Amino acid sequence: MLSKSQIKLITRLKQKKYRITDGFFVAEGIKVVNELLLSTLELHHLFTVEPINSYAEKQTIISEAELKKISFLKTPNKVLAVFKIPEHKTINTNKLIVALDDVRDPGNLGTIIRLCDWFGIRDLVCSIGTVDCYNPKVIQATMGSITRVNINYLNLNQFLTEVEVPIFGAYMDGDNVYKRDLPKQGVLIMGNEANGISQDIEKQVTQRISIPRFGDLQATESLNVATATAILLSEFKRD
Repeated sequence: MLSKSQIKLITRLKQKKYRITDGFFVAEGIKVVNELLLSTLELHHLFTVEPINSYAEKQTIISEAELKKISFLKTPNKVLAVFKIPEHKTINTNKLIVALDDVRDPGNLGTIIRLCDWFGIRDLVCSIGTVDCYNPKVIQATMGSITRVNINYLNLNQFLTEVEVPIFGAYMDGDNVYKRDLPKQGVLIMGNEANGISQDIEKQVTQRISIPRFGDLQATESLNVATATAILLSEFKRD
């Protein structure tokens, strides 16, 4: 049975400020929670309609009705877990890094985290204005990949001035990425959904690249930032 203090803890974690002060985040659904349980993340507590024997000391059995009270999903899926936000690891600048300049949509960030996992990108750096990676919608979209990508929020402009590697920016009018020899080391910057890469960050870009349009009418305005990230990472990882 849920206690009032448990309900209060979970519901407040929907807000970023409380995730920061409390040091916890929420994950929901059998698949996502199972992925996180198998990782090195520290489980704080598990709320489930079906007992999970391995976590008997850290779980509360609840009803479907109780799950609906605390769930952030329209259709709750059997289990909700609270995990401790992990300490971030040092950024490795010897390999390709993805940098996000104020990406705001949780679905886009979640998908980009999955793409980093898929393409073996260890480090994802985000501007302070980028949506919080522990936002419940982001966690759902990562499908567990958040456990395998080192994500840091920082002063992106300062970070870029300090790295000694090529800095690639994704633009509509950059060099055709299919005609470029791309290094295994560097930073790939993806910009905001509406405004692209900001002027301050643009000053740090050493190489502008783009994905050419092949349509006869050339009418498509732009690609979704997550879709563009997928295409560019595929090219960076091409042998």
